[in-house]
Amino acid sequence: ILLEHLAEDGGGETGYAACDHLLVAASADELEPFAALAARLVQRREQYGWPAREDLYEVSPQRAREMFPPLGRMLRVLYHRNAARVDGRLLNRALVRASERRGLAIRPVSVDRLLINGRTVAGVIAGDESHRASSVVIAGGAWSKSFGAQLDTEIPVEPQRGQILHLQVADRDTGAWPIVQGFHDHYMVSWDGGRVVAGATRETGSGFEPRLTAGGVHEVLVEALRVAPGLAGAAMLETRVGLRPLAADGIPVLGTVPGVQGIYLATGHGPSGLMLGPYSGKVICDLLLGRQIEVDLAPFHVTRFQ
Repeated sequence: ILLEHLAEDGGGETGYAACDHLLVAASADELEPFAALAARLVQRREQYGWPAREDLYEVSPQRAREMFPPLGRMLRVLYHRNAARVDGRLLNRALVRASERRGLAIRPVSVDRLLINGRTVAGVIAGDESHRASSVVIAGGAWSKSFGAQLDTEIPVEPQRGQILHLQVADRDTGAWPIVQGFHDHYMVSWDGGRVVAGATRETGSGFEPRLTAGGVHEVLVEALRVAPGLAGAAMLETRVGLRPLAADGIPVLGTVPGVQGIYLATGHGPSGLMLGPYSGKVICDLLLGRQIEVDLAPFHVTRFQ
């Protein structure tokens, strides 16, 4: 639905494409989490009727290598045919472009403080400018915590550095290759034109230092080649780094703030931001506008930390 709206509003390309997904156990230490995941999926199927048997099932390592030729010796592989990929940069641009066409005004400034009258928000202060508003959404990423003191509420969100690599595979049609994901918190996503993205580090405690490191790049390369040694000859196109907003318990922080009317939180998604961000935005928007929401926000409320 989001992609349809973006297309209608002239958002442009998002890089979205349906693709297959392989969950692989490449070493003995991954067999136990592999079996646990398979059991959970069976339980989910029995409880909810999905994923359907024809959509998710175990395949042979040989079949997995046919789908993703660089794979090494796998022990077990789960195949999921209803996955998808999206380019985060393109999706962000499309969201901004479509929103501007619907009247969104963007001010590239840093918000220093909230304007609060009594226990009701009145806007924000950015530099020497005041921006009046009856509702404010704090979606400040790794910097969201800085507003906690003014709200008398702890927002335990810290930066978690992530480093990823873009590889170029020569003379290969990689556009139809599946996503590959092991059980060491790393993944590989393939795109048209021989590009394979390998990531990503999860450097909790990194602080506000969005810089590439020798150790981080080494970690990503070692993990990629452990699972897919056939990528050893790939050229290194690009390295990227960013800071994720990671909540103390790893679960997003969504909803209102106790004691201050008109303030909403949408932060703390950690490594799941690209996948959960659009839906979180919809939920907060519905909440702000007084619409009925489809999910119980109690487990995500900031009061859980108190």
